[in-house]
Amino acid sequence: MADNILRRNNVKDSQNGEKTILFAHGFGCDQNMWRFIFPHFENRYRTILFDYVGSGKSDFETYDAHRYAKLDGYAEDVIEICDALDLNDVIFVGHSVSGMIGALASIRRPELFSHLIQLVPSPCYINHPPDYVGGFEREDLDGLFEMMDKNYIGWASFLAPVIMKNPDRPELGEELQESFCSTDPKIARSFAEATFYSDNRADLEKIETPVLIVQVTDDAVAPVSVGKFMNGKIPNSELVLMDASGHCPHMSHPQETLEIMNNYLRSTNT
Repeated sequence: MADNILRRNNVKDSQNGEKTILFAHGFGCDQNMWRFIFPHFENRYRTILFDYVGSGKSDFETYDAHRYAKLDGYAEDVIEICDALDLNDVIFVGHSVSGMIGALASIRRPELFSHLIQLVPSPCYINHPPDYVGGFEREDLDGLFEMMDKNYIGWASFLAPVIMKNPDRPELGEELQESFCSTDPKIARSFAEATFYSDNRADLEKIETPVLIVQVTDDAVAPVSVGKFMNGKIPNSELVLMDASGHCPHMSHPQETLEIMNNYLRSTNT
C-alpha cells in the first residue's frame, strides 16, 4: 500500500536528516518547480518532493475525478504520503493553493506537522465585499474557465506570464506555460475549479500548527490583502512581505525566498 502511494505521487525522498521538509507544488506545476530551493536544505533536512495526481510524473491512471473535485482530496494525498513514509513533525512548504492544502491536512492530522510555510497562499480567490479582497470577481474567473474550455493552449499562453510576471525573464513564463500544457486539460480544469472556486476562510481559525505566510508586494493572483487577512485569522501565524513580483517567488526570486525560510526556521529552532 505504501509503495503504491509513493509511486502514485512520484515521491522523491532524500532520506537524510532528522527533521523533514515536505515541498508541495501549486496548480499547474510539479515538483521540478522547487529545484532552486530544495537543494539548499538537503544537507540539514530530510527533503520530500512529490507530484499531485494528475501533475508531473504522477500516476495519471489513479486520478479520481470525485476525490479531486475539492481540495480535501489533495490534502488526503499529503496525509497518505506522510503515513506511507511514517513521518511526523513535518515542516510543510506549500506554494499557492498548496498553502491551504497543507493547512487542511494539518487540521485533520495536526500531529503530522510542526510548521507550515505558505508561499503566496489564499483561502479564497474571489472578492467578498466589503470585508474581503481575494483578487478576482466571480465573473473574471468564469471568463477564464470559458477561455480554458475553448482554447486550452491559448489560455495557458495568456495566463502563464500574468502569473509569473518578471517580463525581463520570459523563460520563466514559458516554463510555466509548458507545465500547464503538459497536464491533461480535463484534469487541469478540475484542479483549477477546486483551487479558484474554493472558500476556506472559515478553516483558518482551526489551524493549530504555527504558520509562516509569505506574500509578495506585486502578485496578480494573491494580493497583499489576502496575506493580512490570513495573518489576522490564523492563531499562531507570522506574515512576511517579499520585495518581489509574481506568484512564483521560489522560481523568480529564490535567494530572497531562501533567506525568509531560513530566518523563520532559525527563529523557531527547526
